[in-house]
Amino acid sequence: MVRPPLTPEERLRGEHLGLLLRHARGGRSIVEVAAAAGMSAETLRKIETGRIATPAFFTIAALADVLGVSLDHLATRTTPAIPT
Repeated sequence: MVRPPLTPEERLRGEHLGLLLRHARGGRSIVEVAAAAGMSAETLRKIETGRIATPAFFTIAALADVLGVSLDHLATRTTPAIPT
């Protein structure tokens, strides 16, 4: 099965998510946080740089738990406002 290409908005949202996670990581190393979340450092690096723009929910949930960030915070900070 081939994934459809990401829209520019999806790419931007992934980059923003990566910035939020990198900021939450602070001075902790990628290796330390990735190991605590049960993933490779390369996967975390790709998420933080936006190369994985749409990571799996459970991946983000694990990172949020390790970093002490609520999923609600991540969702509201990365979801564009819907015009009314």
